[in-house]
Amino acid sequence: MTKPIEKIEKTSEKKEHYFEAVGRRKTAVARVRLFTKKIGIEINDKNVSDYFPILRLQKTVQAPLEKMKIADKLGAVVKVKGGGIMAQAEAVQLGIARALIKFNAEFRKRLRRVDMLTRDSRMVERKKYGLKKARRAPQWKKR
Repeated sequence: MTKPIEKIEKTSEKKEHYFEAVGRRKTAVARVRLFTKKIGIEINDKNVSDYFPILRLQKTVQAPLEKMKIADKLGAVVKVKGGGIMAQAEAVQLGIARALIKFNAEFRKRLRRVDMLTRDSRMVERKKYGLKKARRAPQWKKR
């Protein structure tokens, strides 16, 4: 089954141009779309200040755009799920940094230098059979 040529051309013209990347931290996953026409960061259909009420988390999310000095030229739409708010903020930061590299490959060196391209691979260790937690053994009683 092949599509007619004119139908393929029409669908490609309607596409809005964006740069997409995924950021992860612990169990949080952030799908980031970077737009050239939109300004500001929107997370799960909310403004960044509404989604992350803590100023430190807002700065974490906006850090890649601020470091590249293009916060006023680009905007991001983010879908994030899983994890806690700190992990979500760091996942969004990694996603934005990866999308910026797709936007301009010259940003890679500067983002790498400020350690925004490193995926923090630390995860919660699983609970083992016979133990209370991952490594905590039941309390031993002599008598």
